[in-house]
Amino acid sequence: MSDDKENSEEQGTDKVESGLEKNNNEKNANKTSGSRAPSRAKSRGSIGDQRKMVSRAGSHMSSRPDSIMDGLINRDVGADDDRPGSAHTISSETTGGWDTDLEIDATVIALRRKVREDYDATGRTTYKEACRLNGVIPVSYFLRHIGDSELVMKHHGLGPAGAKAIAIALVTNTTICKLNLSDNWLDAEGGIAIADMLRENCYITDLDLSENKLNNSGAKAVCDMLQQNNTLTHLTLAGNGFEDKSAEYFAEVILNNNKLDYLNISHNDFSEAAGEILGPAIAENITLKHLDLSWNHIRRKGALSLAKGVMNNIGLRKLDLSWNGFGNEGAEALGEAFKFNSSLEELDMTNNRISAEGAVLLGKGIMVNESLKTIKMAKNPMQTAGGYAILKAVKENTNSAIDELDFSTIQVNKDFEELFNETKETRPNLKVKHGGMQEEVKPKKQLNPMVKLQRFIQKNNLRLVDFFNDFDTDGSMSVTYDEFEIGLKNSGIDLSDDEIQYLISQLDSDGDGEINYSELYLGYAKK
Repeated sequence: MSDDKENSEEQGTDKVESGLEKNNNEKNANKTSGSRAPSRAKSRGSIGDQRKMVSRAGSHMSSRPDSIMDGLINRDVGADDDRPGSAHTISSETTGGWDTDLEIDATVIALRRKVREDYDATGRTTYKEACRLNGVIPVSYFLRHIGDSELVMKHHGLGPAGAKAIAIALVTNTTICKLNLSDNWLDAEGGIAIADMLRENCYITDLDLSENKLNNSGAKAVCDMLQQNNTLTHLTLAGNGFEDKSAEYFAEVILNNNKLDYLNISHNDFSEAAGEILGPAIAENITLKHLDLSWNHIRRKGALSLAKGVMNNIGLRKLDLSWNGFGNEGAEALGEAFKFNSSLEELDMTNNRISAEGAVLLGKGIMVNESLKTIKMAKNPMQTAGGYAILKAVKENTNSAIDELDFSTIQVNKDFEELFNETKETRPNLKVKHGGMQEEVKPKKQLNPMVKLQRFIQKNNLRLVDFFNDFDTDGSMSVTYDEFEIGLKNSGIDLSDDEIQYLISQLDSDGDGEINYSELYLGYAKK
């Protein structure tokens, strides 16, 4: 009896399983027939069902979040095959015989959400971890703006460690195109970290590392990076203590980098030697459009070398050489460069110790140049004569493109104003800035020498006859011109030689070459 009972139970189980399989096949057939029309007969060129199944395991898109997620799903599902209650092994007892598609879909959605939450494209998570490793506190401003196209972080006191953390986060950042980290005390160590980041980052095009004390070591790291980076177009490195040694690194960049079109290395410690190094590099460069070398100490041979570089350059549009020490010699060299250069449009020579003579020499080049549009010459000791010379050169050059002259702080006179009005007739758009009109110096009214003599006698309570007797050594009541002149000088009266001669000519009424007491008394009484 027991054997018969077991056999009947097994037969019943087989019937249930065959019935479930049949129902599933019917459901699948109904889904297929209900969703689309019957397919046509397949031609030889049709793709079979088996050929339609293509594996993407080796596809290049497997690094996408979805592909990563699919891998995680497959891995998790496979790992859970033996665990009760997993989505893949849900028994019919739990589901009551229903399909488990809903449970599997919920698991997929949950895994996809987790992968997307873990994947941080902005770099915030990386930055926090980098801050932990470098022992610095994360900057909340950086976290808030890491997704912006322009990030300005001036005066945040980052230091070398803070710079390293930011550099790590920006290696893979794809949103920031303009980065300003000026005045953060990065030092050479921080500058090296930023330079290493820019070897990998290919999105940042504008970088400002001004006032960070990078020194020569930082300059070398940045310049080495620029030999490889093809993205940066604007670079500002003002106020970093670069010396003449750094000029060698920048010369290599100017020679070899063909992407940089703006370079600011102002407010550093470049001197005469640096000018000699940079000049030949500038002559060969064809891509740099704006170069700022202001507030350095370039003079003498360095100034001459830079001027020669400008002469042979064909790409520069704007050159700032203000607050150096070019002097008249450098001005003359630039004047010669202007005769050959046909690309430079704006020149700033503010405060370069250029006198009126240097302005005249500079004007000789302006007289034939056809590209310059703006010249700034403020704070040079060239006075109105120097401004007049440059303005005259512009007036005489019929092909000149100059539309702005800056002579701020330099006063001009009526002659300059008249020349400017004449030039405006042919160049109505010409603008000239100057320090105002000079006040006319009226000649100081001369005080009559006899009045000075009267005041002296009255102040010292003297009698005129006693005053005269000091001159008249022989008691003749008459003195020669020489005796009278010597007596006036010895008395201490404030009279110039011209005033003494004028007084003598006025007192000697009879023209006998001597002055007697009567003549002195009459002249004294008239006043």
